[in-house]
Amino acid sequence: MTAFKKLALTTAILLAAAAWAAAQTPPPQTFGATVYFDYSYNASNDGYLTGTTTAKALSNKFAFRRAYFTYENKISDYLKFRFRYDADNTANITSVDFVKGTTKKDDKLRPFIKHAYLEWSRDFLQSKFSIGMIETMSFKMAEDRWGYRSVAKTLLDGYKDITGVEIDQTSADLGLTWKGTVSKELRFGLGVHNGSHYSHAETDKYKKISGYLQVIPIRGISLFGYVDYEDQSDAASAMTYKADVYFDIIRNLNVTFEWFRYNNDSYKVSDQHYNVGGWSVFATYKIKPDKIGLFARYDSYQPTSLDSSKDMSLIIAGLDWFAWGNFGRIQPNIWIWDYNDARQGDIVVNMTFFLSF
Repeated sequence: MTAFKKLALTTAILLAAAAWAAAQTPPPQTFGATVYFDYSYNASNDGYLTGTTTAKALSNKFAFRRAYFTYENKISDYLKFRFRYDADNTANITSVDFVKGTTKKDDKLRPFIKHAYLEWSRDFLQSKFSIGMIETMSFKMAEDRWGYRSVAKTLLDGYKDITGVEIDQTSADLGLTWKGTVSKELRFGLGVHNGSHYSHAETDKYKKISGYLQVIPIRGISLFGYVDYEDQSDAASAMTYKADVYFDIIRNLNVTFEWFRYNNDSYKVSDQHYNVGGWSVFATYKIKPDKIGLFARYDSYQPTSLDSSKDMSLIIAGLDWFAWGNFGRIQPNIWIWDYNDARQGDIVVNMTFFLSF
């Protein structure tokens, strides 16, 4: 074989090997980060929130509310892996002085795992199965519709600490979900989770069972119903009911109404059972898509069905400016609280910076 033929053969083999290697290369992996940063100013100083000594001392401040880092790997056409770090500045106890018998508080932003799951997709009913530390289904749909998690949590997520006893809902938990589509008019989801949330280890034998149906009767209107159930003990259980209505009739405008009720047999005052509930309506309008938009929201919240004087409401309104495209958005917004009892209302003005890359 001549030198030229050997060179040609070697080149052909190398090209074939390179083509085979390229065919075996896994799809691109993605890395992303999302940051919520605020400058807040208390426009009132005698309300339930802004009138406290601490609030007056912190009448204006800069603060990171959340910082996410997400890694995703589309392993194949049917299999995807997600790993997400979150960070907040909830106080941490980092050391103990055994001589003085004291602990040291640390307010630094601390990362923690928010998501770590596999998602397996199948053609059957356009199914998606997720297992691991996964997103729950209770308020994910409403949060996506709201689209301003950078400004505020949604109703079922944002008020869970009002009564001093948490509504048993969370954005992520350890478990398994199955989501699918029966037809373009009907979608569903089923899930089973520990019920102890992503930030706590499981401490009992009970599991939370959840499910939803989304019905689209006509174009531009969507109905969403959700329910979950979990035993709290051998003698007590808890259930959440939720209903949403989505309107997309006018171009670039979406309007959403959501309602929920949380019943827990363990919640009693003087042997009387009480429920927690509320409703919210919000609208977002894209004046110029990916350039500038408006948003407004009204929440009505009932911490206990036994005492209507504890009811409260919240108005949120603001502007969404894509100052640096999808990378950086500036979202000035105002929050106005009102209370059914004699407490003064609160007003807080925020300049929110939403970075995503």
